[in-house]
Amino acid sequence: MTTISGNAASSAGIDSGYAWTRLGISLLLATIGGVGMWAVVVVLPAIQAEFGIDRAAASMPYTATMVGFAAGNVLVGRAIDRMGYWIPALASAAALAAGFLLASLTNSILGFALVQGVLIGVGTSAIFGPLIADISHWFNRRRGVAVTAAASGSYLAGAVWPIVIPYIMRGEGWRFAYAAIGVFCLATMVPLVLMLRRGAPQQATSGSPGSRPVQPISLSPSALQTLLVVAGFGCCMAMSMPQVHIVAYCMDLGYGVARGADMLSIMLAAGVVSRIGSGFLADRIGAVKTLLIGSALQCLSLLFYIPFDGLASLYVVSLVFGLSQGGIVPCYAIIVRDYMPAKEAGQRVGIVMMATIFGMAVGGWMSGWIYDLTGSYAAAFLNGIAWNLVNLTAVLLLMWKARRNAESLA
Repeated sequence: MTTISGNAASSAGIDSGYAWTRLGISLLLATIGGVGMWAVVVVLPAIQAEFGIDRAAASMPYTATMVGFAAGNVLVGRAIDRMGYWIPALASAAALAAGFLLASLTNSILGFALVQGVLIGVGTSAIFGPLIADISHWFNRRRGVAVTAAASGSYLAGAVWPIVIPYIMRGEGWRFAYAAIGVFCLATMVPLVLMLRRGAPQQATSGSPGSRPVQPISLSPSALQTLLVVAGFGCCMAMSMPQVHIVAYCMDLGYGVARGADMLSIMLAAGVVSRIGSGFLADRIGAVKTLLIGSALQCLSLLFYIPFDGLASLYVVSLVFGLSQGGIVPCYAIIVRDYMPAKEAGQRVGIVMMATIFGMAVGGWMSGWIYDLTGSYAAAFLNGIAWNLVNLTAVLLLMWKARRNAESLA
């Protein structure tokens, strides 16, 4: 990884003014590029109608997107460990733009799903795990806030794009909307990536003066990685139910696509608040405790969706759900940076993010499959709650190990 030396280190090092500027650019980049995660959710009903398929089949392009997104988090994460952030990110931005343009021309659900997975999913990955890992090198004192702020870009995208895309679709249809998104991403993301060419500061290397020491824990790196993978998969199996199917759920209840898109935007806007708040909390009480709080609140809010299906109550529950779960995923990245070497951050964070994304992918498809079997989303919500309990079990084990090690050192 390239580094900064000399006089530049003092003005562009850890916790510097440049670090905060870089965070702002990263957040804007993630907000734009995050469209790759949410566009397919908004167009799901239109895709189902045009290709004449059932709900489970219509959910497959989202699953393909998340599979590509997951693989990209690991591949791009490994690349930034070796060559810095901007080159892998530039290639990813080009792939994302090309994906939207090609998807607008597809004439089958299979072709659409392939483009979503191979180009849009992989292309979007650079604005999530790899971006979070990159920004973590630039902060010590406010690492929790910085990581959660960078991770908020994907949720800001979810708050903005589900409102913008239906507006474009009303006039020109989903194909024109996809083509327009492709052109916009190419025109905006490339200049932003080029503004991030500066390499990580020398102090980011473990053991260097000014570096933040790795915290001890009574788990091997592979065991800790495995535990985080299980926790991440479980939480996102639960998280996917409202995020992927809220638009379709509102259509089934007779409220329409626009209402569902509004609820998704509210959910994700609240998630931004939750993510930033979780960053402040993680800096004060630690990422593991913050993760446990978020996971428990997410499980409770999922339960509220089952009895409350009126229009007003769904808006309230979606707000509560967003405020509950937004900070969960970034906490995994903070835990990786707290307990594992900095030189492995890109790959380690990428692997955990891959698990969370697979959880979203499988959970999104499984919810559609359960709906097709039962004709209702009630069982799908119960399935999400069960997976959330798996997540809570893993987090409690992680907390026990961290506390046990802290007590042995006291």
